[in-house]
Amino acid sequence: MATDWLGSIVSINCGESLGVYQGRVSAVDQVSQTISLTRPFHNGVKCLVPEVTFRAGDITELKILEIPGPGDSRQCGDSQQMETGIPGVGCQVGPSQNGTGKVLKKPTSSSAPQNIPRRTDMKSQDIVISPQQQCSKSYMDRHMETLTQSKGFRRRHNSWSSSSRHPNQVTPKKSGLKNGQMKSKDDECFGDDIDEIPDTDFDFEGNLALFDKAAVFEEIETYERRSGTRSRGTPNEKPARYRHDENILESEPIVYRRIVVPQNPHKEFCTDSGLVVPSVSYELHKKLLSVAEKHGLTLERRLEMTGVCASQMALSLLGGPNRLNPKNVHQRPTVALLCGPHVKGAQGISCGRHLSNHDVHVILFLPNFVKMLESITNELNLFSKTQGQQVSSVKDLPDTPVDLVINCLDCHENAFLRDQPWYKAVVDWANQNRAPVLSIDPPISEMELGIDAKWSLALGLPLPLGERAGRVYLCDIGIPQKVFQEVGINYHSPFGCKFVIPLHST
Repeated sequence: MATDWLGSIVSINCGESLGVYQGRVSAVDQVSQTISLTRPFHNGVKCLVPEVTFRAGDITELKILEIPGPGDSRQCGDSQQMETGIPGVGCQVGPSQNGTGKVLKKPTSSSAPQNIPRRTDMKSQDIVISPQQQCSKSYMDRHMETLTQSKGFRRRHNSWSSSSRHPNQVTPKKSGLKNGQMKSKDDECFGDDIDEIPDTDFDFEGNLALFDKAAVFEEIETYERRSGTRSRGTPNEKPARYRHDENILESEPIVYRRIVVPQNPHKEFCTDSGLVVPSVSYELHKKLLSVAEKHGLTLERRLEMTGVCASQMALSLLGGPNRLNPKNVHQRPTVALLCGPHVKGAQGISCGRHLSNHDVHVILFLPNFVKMLESITNELNLFSKTQGQQVSSVKDLPDTPVDLVINCLDCHENAFLRDQPWYKAVVDWANQNRAPVLSIDPPISEMELGIDAKWSLALGLPLPLGERAGRVYLCDIGIPQKVFQEVGINYHSPFGCKFVIPLHST
């Protein structure tokens, strides 16, 4: 009776602690109530021992995976066990000479979209066997019932003595709960029968053709127009991109024209951020400075503020920190400062003092006059305390090009100075020198400009300067907002975090 089981491929479930074993039955001992499997697999992994013996009390469930037929009890299972590593699963038996073998039908290839078979449980799969195996199945069932109902071949609650073990019995080690969970995951992932896997490749192109993307997106857009909602998946919509200096939070609309002058400006400028800065006439600019001086912004304060802003701009034009550092002492920049005997000249002297304090070689040109303005006298007294050089003749100016020329010769009112010999000589020197020119508070009339400037620095609000003034910059000289309102200017500061900003022609 027990010899009828030999050669069968079975699956023995020993519970969650011991796991599942598969193999070919090599021996069944009814006396000791043991069953032995050759070439066993434990939870899908081949065991290191050639044979494993189980007691009846350790067996929770026993399944018959394959019953050997006549003449093939050692061929099908063993060959497949060596090739696939999973005993008894997916063995294909071709038709024998007597036509009683199992035949597997291959699915026919088709270009139509295919349905992928869903994963099924290994426990619920039916085994197709040959006619001879079908005949012997009823005989096997009777012996199976006899074996399971025999003494000790029941459940693990039956007690066994240690002396009843088979000499060749190997007790599998307990792998714990994790192996059981891993086995269930392996069965779920790799438990499909290979007979159900189609031989033909999946038709991706055919299935993709069934999806009409244009129709789906049109339906989404129609729904959004009706409901008033917006979807993030709309292909025609591009997400907004912001710069590092832009605010992503919604705020009030930006008002770019925040400075309004009482007269129609002849020329308008704009800052880097887009704020509009209108120009003012010389009369309005003069009135603004007069009202500011009446409220406490004296000439000395204005000269000091203008000198600081002009020196900051000049230091940037000279190279900034790349040029002015302790490692570049041998590259000390040279600046030629051309000043006239007026307030504009005093502003230039103040700028030269700050430049000299920052280790810049300053050569100040100022013509000799019997009587000087008090502001010029005070600024010259401070400049003499620096390392700067003062000259009164054009012959003492450098013959070689300097790094920068600061022009403070021209004045808004005293146009007769342009006829003086010293003025013409200095203008000729500056035009022959190939250094760039920075003009501080240049006059409006281009006819009064004897030197073409590359940059011009305006004070407070710009004047309608022409093309010969070069690129216009604006500096903050500290005029309060209510002073602007007193002269009829609606003013909001365009400087932001800076004291000198560039202006662009609109």
